[in-house]
Amino acid sequence: MKEEIDFILETVKEQMETAISHLVKEFSNIRAGKASPSMLRSVMVDYYGSNTPLSQVANVNTLDAHTITVQPWEKSLIPEIEKGIQLANLGFNPMNNGESVIINVPILTEERRKDLAKSAKNEGEHAKISIRNDRKDANNELKKLDISEDLLKNSELDVQDLTDKFIKKIDDLYDVKEIEIMKV
Repeated sequence: MKEEIDFILETVKEQMETAISHLVKEFSNIRAGKASPSMLRSVMVDYYGSNTPLSQVANVNTLDAHTITVQPWEKSLIPEIEKGIQLANLGFNPMNNGESVIINVPILTEERRKDLAKSAKNEGEHAKISIRNDRKDANNELKKLDISEDLLKNSELDVQDLTDKFIKKIDDLYDVKEIEIMKV
């Protein structure tokens, strides 16, 4: 019985860690005003007829806090890179100088910062829902086991402790992201 309980607890912990990893990835997609190569992660480029991630056809770097440069490995790709950036609908206006594509990242308005903070809050809530669903699934699995009432209660308390720990982690991640977004 102990092995089955430990397996359920380990499984729910892994699922909750996956929810945190997903949240961190989603937070990285919410830009906070500073230029970052990760802002272009979703950009796809038509590379000889196949849709290819931008990172596989060019070097993406930041010159300063408000400028991203995209240096293609083949100059003939510059128009395709510009088109891919525009199609990604990121709100950027790419310019090319014949050698590379330059993107000026506009400074965020106060209203846009609040919208981004709200979006981050929503992502955090989705992660919390995922964590709570994992808790419910684990508790249901524990109830299926043929164990004593005391052992069941203790196991459910262990699951709740994990849940509380991961919910706190989500709140902490959100607090850091909110500060990052609201910083001018």
